[in-house]
Amino acid sequence: MSKVDRRILKSQEAIKKAVIELMSEKNFDQITLQEISDRANVSRRTIYLHYMDKFDLLDKLIKEHINLLRELAESSSDMDFIDGNLIWFEYFEHNYLFFSTMLTSKGAPSFRRQFLEFVMDGLKGEVNINEGKNHGINEELILRFIAGAYVEIVEWWFTNGMPYPPKFMAEQVGILIERIV
Repeated sequence: MSKVDRRILKSQEAIKKAVIELMSEKNFDQITLQEISDRANVSRRTIYLHYMDKFDLLDKLIKEHINLLRELAESSSDMDFIDGNLIWFEYFEHNYLFFSTMLTSKGAPSFRRQFLEFVMDGLKGEVNINEGKNHGINEELILRFIAGAYVEIVEWWFTNGMPYPPKFMAEQVGILIERIV
């Protein structure tokens, strides 16, 4: 990787970190590009080299985390719910500021919706509505039920300052999901 590439990555990381920090302090609508550039210690021109505006920046930041979660989901597809959840909860913990800000911020309702859809997509192949305890239940309803509960638990975990370690959360949530699916 060249020196220029490293500088670009460093600038982009500083910009992303700045917007998340600012969102943890105030509503996204109140944040200006000047505040982002000041916090990131880059020029507004640098921000415009990578993003059309602050909405594009937020959208790309959300997509980046959803894509990383998708990669984690694919790498854990052969695991049970407990081990698969552990990978996610460790990722959530490692990216605490992002997830806690996105799930508790009034300025990023699109994140909650995208996260919910992502969890639903991940559960699609796991729920059997053709036989057993879920026979006859509408697939979308059961997926929304489980995914909604999952997102709510993650949100609760962040809102309450992660009162339990990732391993405990993964075990508890994994057991609950296994009971439903």
